[in-house]
Amino acid sequence: MAAGAVALPAVSLVASAQTYPTRPIRWIVPYPPGGGTDPIARLIGPFLSDRLGQPVIIENRPGAGANIGTEIVVKSPPDGYTLLFVSTANMINASLYRDLTFNVTRDIAPVAGLMPLPLVVVANPSVPARTIAELIDYAKTNHGRINFASAGVGTSNHLAGELFKSMTGVDFVHIPYRGTGPAITDLIGGQVQVIFDNLSTSIEHIRAGKLRALAVATVRRVDALPEVPTVAETVPGYEASSVHGVGVPAGTPTEVINVLNREINAALVDARIKSRLVDLTAIPIPMTAVEFRAEIGATTDKWAKVVRSSGAKLE
Repeated sequence: MAAGAVALPAVSLVASAQTYPTRPIRWIVPYPPGGGTDPIARLIGPFLSDRLGQPVIIENRPGAGANIGTEIVVKSPPDGYTLLFVSTANMINASLYRDLTFNVTRDIAPVAGLMPLPLVVVANPSVPARTIAELIDYAKTNHGRINFASAGVGTSNHLAGELFKSMTGVDFVHIPYRGTGPAITDLIGGQVQVIFDNLSTSIEHIRAGKLRALAVATVRRVDALPEVPTVAETVPGYEASSVHGVGVPAGTPTEVINVLNREINAALVDARIKSRLVDLTAIPIPMTAVEFRAEIGATTDKWAKVVRSSGAKLE
């Protein structure tokens, strides 16, 4: 009887997986509405609703660098009805925070990758550098006098700057802000000189001439700024993109994960959605759950090294 009782939850999950989904699905986005990730979820969500025959409700649960929303998903039943918008922040936080109550690589099962969002190195036009090589020379000539902004300690644009410092030997001074908005405002105003920003939030300022794009941090040049070189063209091996995807609580049946993976990948190759994602500077890349797991592992390891070398820590 005891053995049967233990087996009941597993049997129930398998049975429900065969008819999945039968009720609304909530997709937790651990960021505020209107941020860089929110429009992506709100674009893909209705497509999934139509394909799955159930509403996919986008629920913004920001706070603690994405940890609040992530913990909600970790503690949810592993039945496929609570999804997590996974981002590079989750992978950074694994080594950045001292006292997390969860382990994202253990407690979140990867479902599908969505796309990387390119980072771009942008400078105030007053900086007399138009290329990465010139920026490096300028920074070394003005040792310790060049400030680079970020959305806060441990954010992807902070660690992208730290990686750049370690690979080039420049001595930028890190100025953390409470979010990208105020950092960009001060960059335009000249209070700081450089930022490693998500292209989606900087591109209009670049096009308006308020900021100067020096290079993109992707492996290859991006369609939105085809004339702008990559950092790696000057600093071989440098790459810093924001990885995004979808996860569910660990223990979710494979059958459910397979359904979600299939429909999410269908969204990424849909002509209308793909075109809109490109407008948002995203690069749609369909992945299997196994491929996304490998991406999460590699990205977690990569940024753990940068966190250690930079000394960044949060409670």
